[in-house]
Order: sequence, then C-alpha cells, then structure tokens
Amino acid sequence: MRVCTTEKIPIKMWLEDIEEGAMGQLRNLANLPFAFKHIAVMPDSHLGYGMPIGGVLATKGMIIPNAVGVDIGCGMCVMRTSLESLEREKLKKILGEIKAAVPVGFNHHKDRQDDACMPGRSFPKGVVCEREYRSAIFQVGTLGGGNHFIEVQKGSDGALWIMVHSGSRNLGKQVADHYNRIAIRLNAKWHSPVPPEHQLAYLPEESEEGRAYIEEMNYCVEFAFKNRKLMMERIGECFLRHTGCSFEPLINIAHNYARKEHHFGEDVWVHRKGATSAKKGEVGIIPGSQGASSYLVRGKGNPESFESCSHGAGRKMGRKQAERTLDLKEEIRKMDEQGILHGIRSAHELDEAPGAYKDIAEVIKHQSDLVDIWVELSPLGVVKG
Repeated sequence: MRVCTTEKIPIKMWLEDIEEGAMGQLRNLANLPFAFKHIAVMPDSHLGYGMPIGGVLATKGMIIPNAVGVDIGCGMCVMRTSLESLEREKLKKILGEIKAAVPVGFNHHKDRQDDACMPGRSFPKGVVCEREYRSAIFQVGTLGGGNHFIEVQKGSDGALWIMVHSGSRNLGKQVADHYNRIAIRLNAKWHSPVPPEHQLAYLPEESEEGRAYIEEMNYCVEFAFKNRKLMMERIGECFLRHTGCSFEPLINIAHNYARKEHHFGEDVWVHRKGATSAKKGEVGIIPGSQGASSYLVRGKGNPESFESCSHGAGRKMGRKQAERTLDLKEEIRKMDEQGILHGIRSAHELDEAPGAYKDIAEVIKHQSDLVDIWVELSPLGVVKG
C-alpha cells in the first residue's frame, strides 16, 4: 500500500502506478467536505466518470450517484459443477446453446419473462424502476455488452465452474442518470463547494431525493442479481442437455453499489465503484481477462481498504486504444495456444482482448493483505457481450 498525503484526507493505493486522469479524480474525492477517513484505491483501478473504477469512498451523510456508476449492481456469479472435465466438441455445443438461450449485447428477450424472475413489484419511492419495469422484464436474463461475459472454467480444486459477469442493464443506467441530473440541479441551487466539472454531485441521505435514490439503487442491485441468476439457470439447462452433472448453490457478489457500513467507529456510506466487499472470511470473485485466470478469494477484513478488494484485472488501455494498437493475430494466438474457445475474430473485438487488461497475477499479488486465494479458475470457453 502506498499513501498520498497531499490532500485533505489520505489516498491509500494498492498499486504501483496510476494514470494521471485517475489520480486527479482521486484528489477530487479526497477533498470532498464529507469524505471520511481516507480514500482506498484497488490494484485494478483506472479512469472512470467522476470517480475511478476500483475506488472505494466512504462518506458521512451524503451519497454520490457517480460514485456508484451507471451499471448499478454489476457483479459476478459463479457456480461449481460436479464435472471434472468436458470434451472440447461437447463444450462447443454447449457454448452454442448458451448463445441461443442468453441474449447478448443490445439484444433482449423477444418474449416477456415471468414476473417471478424480477425483484418484485413493490416499487421503491422513486419513479424510475416502476416506469422501466415493462422494459426490464424483457431484459432480465440477458448479458449486455462491454466487458460482460459468460465463462466455463477449470478450477484448481479439480471441478468445472461457470462464471457470469453482468449488471442491471438499462434499468441501472436510467436510475443513475436520473438521480445524477437531480443532484447536479440541487448542488447548483445550494451553491455546492464541489465544482461541477468534478462530476461528483451528491444527495443528502436524509433528503427526499437521497432516500429515493437509495431505494431505487437497492432495487437495481437486486435486479442485477436476478439477471445473473436467470442466466445461470438457462446456462445450467444447456449443461444438463449434454451432461448428467449437478450444481452447487451459486455464489453472487456485486461490485457497483453504496452501502451503509460501520468503519472506524462510525456509520458511513461506503461507495464501491468496481470494488468488492472483502470482510473477514467473505467470498469474493476477481475475474481476469478471457485469456487469463480468475480467482475466488476470501476476505481478510482489512480496515484500511474499508474491507474491500479489487473487482477484476482492470483495464490498462482504453477500448479505442486497444483496437488501434493490439495485434489481432497475436491476441488470437495467445488464447488458441491455451486451447480457449473464444470469440475474437476481428480488430473490433480487440477492446476485450487479454492485452487490453492488466496482469491479473500482479493485481492479486498487490492485494495479498486484503484477500487469500481460495480457488484459481482457468478459462476453457467464453461468451462475450
């Protein structure tokens, strides 16, 4: 851990270097009048909107929509199977069926899904979740795009695992944008000391708008879980058509949310934007790129990180930069040599190539005081958003 002490409160960083833009955002966070104790920066951190991805911010009495982000509740699910191996051709067939069962990218289900797949119709105080319910019920059980994925993996425990990374689809974005606009308007009315160009407009937790955001945010976190859960059920059905396997209960974690927690003797709002809760003994999921290992970990409950760890490997270059600079043949060769069934076919898909991401082994090493490795997972086949 490195500590920067030039701002109002310290910035504690579990990485050796960070891009200039992200460091500027961290300084803005550290000078917020309601920021608590220190800022924690995970080893996968990189530039975001207002707050870096991989950042952990604790606040007193205030909540910041941009410190949660637009994909509220985005996170991971894993499920252990009873399989120890799978023939390559059978895995190809299963991956093909998964692609047919789970819409990816901007695609939604053609048919309305069952209401039981949703968090429920007891809507929170705000207006967005109720308004968007009719669209969201066609989106539940869909992967989305960007860095979202479905992966079949071989575990260091000898078992095959299934992993899903996805979020709250358009519902979370609508909630985030709605309350960020409200926060911007109110902050201007209050003559907030936080400059608008910092993109850190805030809402008091006890205000009508703050309470509404918290309730709708929590609904989105639950929707994101329901989304991953339904995908896992459909993926399990694809496996059962080709194998006689069984499944252990799924493990779910979110890495984009704010939650009231007790730290350093006070109740504070912990904003994790691309960061995972790592209480003592708590299971975390830290994925690598589609050409590298992922890790199941157990938290050590380190108070200096507000009991948090990284949410993945983290990008080392932007999407456009990856498309411009990475060598398509080389990225394909690296995964083909490992025998990974992947979907990289053109330069347009280089934004999610392994070369666009940090070395996951280094990321894990930098947080050895935050988590212990439980299971290492090696990719066998990938479906990307």
